[in-house]
Amino acid sequence: MEKSYIISLDQGTTSSRALLIDEKGEIIQIEQEEFQQIYPKSGWVEHDPQDILNSQLRVLHKILEHITFPLNKVKAIGITNQRETTIVWDCITGKPVYNAIVWQDKRTSDYCETLKKRKLTKYIRKNTGLVIDSYFSGTKINWILENIAGTKEKAEKGELRFGTVDSWLIWNLTKGEHHVTDYTNASRTLMYNINTLSWDKKLLKELEIPISMLPKVKPSSSIFGEFEYNGTKIPIASILGDQQAALFGQACLKKGDAKNTYGTGCFLLMNTGKKPQYSKNGLLTTIAWGLNGEVKYAIEGSIFIAGAAVQWLRDEMKVIESARHSEKIALDLEVENPVYVVPAFAGLGAPYWDMYARGAIFGLTRDTGAKHVTKATLDSLAYQTRDILDAMQADSGIELKKLKVDGGASANNYLMQFQSNILNKSVVRPKVVESTAMGAAYMAGITVGLWTEKDVIESKTVDRVFNSEISKKQRKKLYKGWKKAVKRTMNWEIN
Repeated sequence: MEKSYIISLDQGTTSSRALLIDEKGEIIQIEQEEFQQIYPKSGWVEHDPQDILNSQLRVLHKILEHITFPLNKVKAIGITNQRETTIVWDCITGKPVYNAIVWQDKRTSDYCETLKKRKLTKYIRKNTGLVIDSYFSGTKINWILENIAGTKEKAEKGELRFGTVDSWLIWNLTKGEHHVTDYTNASRTLMYNINTLSWDKKLLKELEIPISMLPKVKPSSSIFGEFEYNGTKIPIASILGDQQAALFGQACLKKGDAKNTYGTGCFLLMNTGKKPQYSKNGLLTTIAWGLNGEVKYAIEGSIFIAGAAVQWLRDEMKVIESARHSEKIALDLEVENPVYVVPAFAGLGAPYWDMYARGAIFGLTRDTGAKHVTKATLDSLAYQTRDILDAMQADSGIELKKLKVDGGASANNYLMQFQSNILNKSVVRPKVVESTAMGAAYMAGITVGLWTEKDVIESKTVDRVFNSEISKKQRKKLYKGWKKAVKRTMNWEIN
């Protein structure tokens, strides 16, 4: 009897990937392709939507072209994606009206201030679970309609469509038949009511966005359409925003389970069960997933710059050859590092929410070198995680004993050890750190009856557990320095 398979499409901020996974949950093949990052102005970040689509299609086709078994053994495709990134396209031509405005983009910061002045902060918090910030999709759509000639008129005629990256992919994978998204991505737009599970008409009016632009919202475990390849139709059976996918892939299925993903950004999520829980400490309330007729919620802390800071060391500063090289440098520098890097290149996310903060390096002396800056950049990921975990524990009343980790930078042993040191908690790294892609795969497999939630739990095997190796006094001193450094970066862009 031949095996069954799932394909997971993982469309991220810097690359598109496709994974072929067998019915035992083992990864058979991974294909990946990076694409161009576009920075038209200071604080602006864009992608070409065609680059996103074409890179994703190429890696998908590489998987399909290498398959030696009957194609109907691929039971489903699952999709996970960078969230909040905003694409608007013409539904007649199928062409984007502008580049994708990436989640890191800061161009709508001033507009966000006008929304605050209109006293929308409490309403948005209660109904969307979010804060007013340029991070989210709604203000990005408004910018496109206000600044790109002819778009407002087309939108009012019902000729434009908005989507986060998942919607854009499915529109194209299904040849324009389906304009859809799922609960997790909708909950990141600043326009979706997470209590009623519907687009919020008051916010659409405030943002001046016609409802005709918006996709149909479905549970994360749904059939969203079919992708046809060489005459075989493969159902698209899950959509999950990347961080919710990682939460699911890490088997954080019970209330109080938490994970941290170290990707381009860094995202710490805790499952809070069937009811939304609102933060008093700067965290977001978001939908974790919709599965088997139930909606699960999460609280989330978003760190905008994590792995992207390591890329900055490599590409702009040119002080490391590769991300892997940073681990060796940090381990070789045995003296206590006096340097702090605050990578607020896109402002500060949770728990500070300062759109006007900017990156800085503190503690430089005459003997400071590239090794110190490299080590401090890695340390910044751990410090930012501590900021969020402290807030999360205060909000939930749950004291975490261990933190599950995943994502590319979780393979860095120095970083994981320092993370444990600064948290004074066990840091648990699984053997398979592809939690985001696996989360989308498991969700798709459950949709088509290949797996159950029990299979997700049983799939998690531990690679290594890191435990703190520093004293309470040392931990307090290090973290105090970090908090002082962060404070000095805040409101930098305000005159």
